[in-house]
Amino acid sequence: MTTSTPTESSASAPLLNVQGLVVAVRRRRRLWCSLALLGLLVGAAVAVLRPPAPAAVVKVLVAHKEDQPNDTGTLIRTDVELLGTTRIADRALRSLKSSELPEDFMQDYRGTGLTNNLLQIDVTGESDADAVARAKALADAFVADHVRRMQEAAKAEAKALRDQRDRMRGELAQVNEEIGGRSPESDPKASASIESLFARRAELTSRIADFDQRAEEARMGTPRLVAGTQIVDAPRAVQHSLPKTTVTNAAIGLVLGLVLGLAVAAVGTVVADRPVLRRDIAANLGASVIAELRRAPHRRAGPWRRRRTREERARLTATLARTVRGSAEPVSLLELGCARGTSVIALDLARALAAEGPVLVVDGLPRPRLAGRGQEPGDPAVVSFEQAAAVPHQERRIGVGSVAPGAAWTDLQYLGTQTVLVVRAGHGSAAWLHTVARQLADLLIPVIGVVLIDPDPRDRTDGTLWDGLHTALRGRQNGTGQSRTERPSWARVPDIDQEAR
Repeated sequence: MTTSTPTESSASAPLLNVQGLVVAVRRRRRLWCSLALLGLLVGAAVAVLRPPAPAAVVKVLVAHKEDQPNDTGTLIRTDVELLGTTRIADRALRSLKSSELPEDFMQDYRGTGLTNNLLQIDVTGESDADAVARAKALADAFVADHVRRMQEAAKAEAKALRDQRDRMRGELAQVNEEIGGRSPESDPKASASIESLFARRAELTSRIADFDQRAEEARMGTPRLVAGTQIVDAPRAVQHSLPKTTVTNAAIGLVLGLVLGLAVAAVGTVVADRPVLRRDIAANLGASVIAELRRAPHRRAGPWRRRRTREERARLTATLARTVRGSAEPVSLLELGCARGTSVIALDLARALAAEGPVLVVDGLPRPRLAGRGQEPGDPAVVSFEQAAAVPHQERRIGVGSVAPGAAWTDLQYLGTQTVLVVRAGHGSAAWLHTVARQLADLLIPVIGVVLIDPDPRDRTDGTLWDGLHTALRGRQNGTGQSRTERPSWARVPDIDQEAR
């Protein structure tokens, strides 16, 4: 199988590991589920503790002289903006005999154009009756203002037409005077002039009649607009349903909380850069994942779950026992984010190896978890790190230590000259995993395998490194010239899922 150099691997690596991001966000489901639940509760609490203010609604039919079938709503949008002016608000307040400022009153209502000619006005008040009164005053003020503007426009148009008619009547009088002052002559030129005057008189007469008709139409069009602009839906209080409002607000809060939780989880995952996939953890540590173990559930598990956990622990112990038996040197278990689980694994491994000879467990954790605890009959001997020097070296030793931040690196070589890392997925950052690999390499402690705790159940990535030459471990040469960090042929031990299949 061909292998790639570190430069090629880093060059081919994507800028954002989408698969790892999805897995990390899914693992943080407690965060975004909690935020979603919090949003649901906050939305429901807002609906109960802060009910909507009393409101009323009224609908007004607005007639425009410029109405066209293809109008895009420009006229009704203009009416909506006119409704939100201090002139309309002040007229409504005067009808209500209120001393409230028009600017403040404008914050309590809004207009909405439902169609090209239908305007809806929503108003809030101190009570339902107050809201209904305000809605009626606003509707009446708007209708009166709209009618006044239409009448003024019609009067201005009719006046302009009448002025034009009067001007033409004056011109017609001059033409008639000229015609009356001419005597019949036989001169052809004079006859042509008289004919042009008669044609001019006929044209002016026609135009005067046209302006009279247009002025009359402009005047007669105003009653139609006045009658067309009216309140079509009387002001009425808006009934609020508390259960419906609560459900709506809770649903909105749930969605907002869920979106916020997913965003926080995604951003936190990218910033923290904590690998969760087997492939990424193995690549950062430069060692193969030889086994996996799911984390014990927080709540009490059922019989089938406990049986499955026992089977997984038995397979893990068997895998580690095969790995330790193949090593003639002391082996340590170094934890990262799972001290309690590592202690349990060490005791299970010691019990499995006790049939082949005496086994001693050296507890080198920062806070000893095994040394001094109550021993059951048949359990292997457990001593603290300080007491290990007085124990004969003929016994097989299994050291238990930590590579978490703050660990004493120089003490790790006394726990074992080879190690198995027990790492909880998503606990350590990529930078810290590199630091662990580098420190172990400096101490000449080869990593013979990685046990992954709490892996993603859907993770199908490969966690085995087939070539250890480009890893962080430099190793040292033994008597045959073979590097101690070179992995034997049995280094790729099937994980739990593979053994089950």
